[in-house]
Amino acid sequence: MLELAGPPVAETVYQELKAQLAQLPFVPHLRVVRLGEDPASVAYVRLKDRQARKLGLLSQVDVFPETLSQEALLHHIAQLNADPGVDGILVQSPVPQHIDFNAVLEAIDPRKDVDGLTPTNAGRLWMGLEALESCTPAGVMRLLAHYQIPLAGKEVVIVGRSNLVGKPLAAMMLRAHATVTLAHSRTQNLVEVCRRADILVAAVGKPGLITPEMVRPGAVVVDVGINRVGQNEKGRDILVGDVAPEVAQVASALTPVPGGVGPMTVAMLLRNTVWAAMRRRGVTQPQPMVR
Repeated sequence: MLELAGPPVAETVYQELKAQLAQLPFVPHLRVVRLGEDPASVAYVRLKDRQARKLGLLSQVDVFPETLSQEALLHHIAQLNADPGVDGILVQSPVPQHIDFNAVLEAIDPRKDVDGLTPTNAGRLWMGLEALESCTPAGVMRLLAHYQIPLAGKEVVIVGRSNLVGKPLAAMMLRAHATVTLAHSRTQNLVEVCRRADILVAAVGKPGLITPEMVRPGAVVVDVGINRVGQNEKGRDILVGDVAPEVAQVASALTPVPGGVGPMTVAMLLRNTVWAAMRRRGVTQPQPMVR
C-alpha cells in the first residue's frame, strides 16, 4: 500500500513559494484573528504563524477575548480590509457561539480571503473561475497530483458536505473531470455508495467511520478527519482519522493521520497568501501556480 504522506509534498510547495518570494519586491503579510484560548485553535494558529515566519512572510496574530462582540470583530476585519499592507486575513474557527461565522466570512475582502471560504471565492470556484481556494481541499488535490493519482473519469465519493471541505473539494474534483458523489448523514446505503469509489474521501469528523467493508479493494482513500481521542502518557493528544486502521489492508493508497492532509492545509494557506499578495499588487506570477 502506498502511504500518501503530506510533509514531503508540503515541502515541495514551500520550495516553490521561496522561489517566487525571492523574485518579489515586497513581503506578503498574513493576519490571523483568534478569539479565546481554545487549546486546538491556539495550537493551529501557532503552527500557521510559525510556518509563515519560517517561509519568510510577515505574520501577525491578533488575539481577542472570547467575549469580543460580533460588532467589534467586524470592525476589526474592516480595518484589516482597508489596510494596504495586509494581504491575507484568516479568522480562526471555530468561533464562540455568539459570533455568526457566515457574517464574518461575508465581511472579509475576497481578495484577502486566504482561507478561500467567502461566498465570492466559493462561488467563483464552482463557476470554474480563478479564485482563492479553500485550503484543505486544495491540499488534497495537490497531494493526489504529487503521487500521480489520476482523477479524470474516476468515480470519487466524498463523505461530508461541509463548506470547509466537502463542497469545495467536489467542485475541484469536477474541474479535474472526475465523477463526484457527495455523501452525508442522510445518504441511504452509505456502504454501497462508498464501495463504488475509485477514490474515497472521508471528511466528517467521526473516528473510524470508514471501515474496510466500505472500501472497494484497491481504492485510494483520503482521510481528512483529525479527531482527538485522549492523551498519551506524555500528555500529548492522540489523533486519529475518520478511517479505521484496518482499511490499510484493502486500499491501494491511504493518507496517514497525522501526517497526511494536515500539513497540506497549512501549505495551501501560505500559497494563497503569496498568491493574494501578488494579485492585489498586480504582479505577474514568476511561474505558474501548481494546482
